[in-house]
Amino acid sequence: MKIHTGKIVSDKMKQTVVIEVDRLVAHPKYLKQMHRTTRYHADNQVSAKVGDVVKFVACKPISKTKFYKIIK
Repeated sequence: MKIHTGKIVSDKMKQTVVIEVDRLVAHPKYLKQMHRTTRYHADNQVSAKVGDVVKFVACKPISKTKFYKIIK
């Protein structure tokens, strides 16, 4: 079970937050480091707010788009 770390960018939904994870990847041809951002919907049972850095983990599907749960 992989633990991801990201920053909360939205908490406007009820019991759901949007977490943004930024990572560095190498360009396939030029090998320059690039930033890639992925957004995840996660279940918010710990009442985290926008701007918090949280750890989250995959779980069974909660809804159509929520497959993650905040653990810290």
